[in-house]
Amino acid sequence: MSPISTLNVNAQATSNGPITVGSELSSRAKVYDSYDLTHIPKHPGEGWTRFVCISDNHSHIFHIPPGDVLLHAGDLSRHGTLEDLQVTLSWLKALPHPAKYFIAGNHDLCLDVQYEEGGELVQYKPHDLPTKDIATARELVRSQSFIEDGMHYLEHEAAIYTARSGKTYTIYGSPAAPFYSLGAFQYAKGDGRKIYSRIPPSVDILMTHTPSFGVCDLTKRGKQAGCPELAERLSDHDLQSCRLHVCGHIHEGRGVAVVGQTERTPEGRISVNAALPRIPLPIIVDLKD
Repeated sequence: MSPISTLNVNAQATSNGPITVGSELSSRAKVYDSYDLTHIPKHPGEGWTRFVCISDNHSHIFHIPPGDVLLHAGDLSRHGTLEDLQVTLSWLKALPHPAKYFIAGNHDLCLDVQYEEGGELVQYKPHDLPTKDIATARELVRSQSFIEDGMHYLEHEAAIYTARSGKTYTIYGSPAAPFYSLGAFQYAKGDGRKIYSRIPPSVDILMTHTPSFGVCDLTKRGKQAGCPELAERLSDHDLQSCRLHVCGHIHEGRGVAVVGQTERTPEGRISVNAALPRIPLPIIVDLKD
């Protein structure tokens, strides 16, 4: 069972499917997007951190392999209700990963303050989403009991993960996505620049619900549905040290690509669309600390 290799390949050509052109991505990274869940790839061992990447479970429960860190890139719920959200949170809490970082997505209405009284979207709030449930949901994802279980909700903010080796990873999460239809955390064309300007230059692991334009974003109709403004931000010089970008949203775009290869970062950035519905298999990324 070999990890995929994606060095020196065109990102768009690899945006919608497993890449199987070698034995490992580099001496500092290994990626598995096709494996047998009954025979999990062996952890590389001391000095490495295993990130298990998922997204878009929509209140469904999947088998997730163990790892050091679980990354969930949004769409935790099916219809955006508190009840839907609680199904996923209970599932995540029970998983064995010592650290779990998660963001919301456009389905997660109960986590978007714009649906609260006084919010810009309150008039569109579904009847099955009581206002009190929004406050309850937002308190729940930041509750002390979840934090004690290693669960960290990120909403346009960063957190620090310290690996067993002592290496620290800055993880930044944003639930935003370009407007498509009524939903949560969406923005109009042109507003993405301000949203993504908040990504700190120190980021090592980036989590966004939307893919960037042209990378793991191809729909079943052949349209590139990622965000151009996110792609523009990721091309900025101050983000060239970002090693891993995890997203979801476009279910058909599930897969892995390597982009952003420069003299400073010849290994590039691993881009993972970890959406589960189309292929119910988490993507494993092993990074050397």
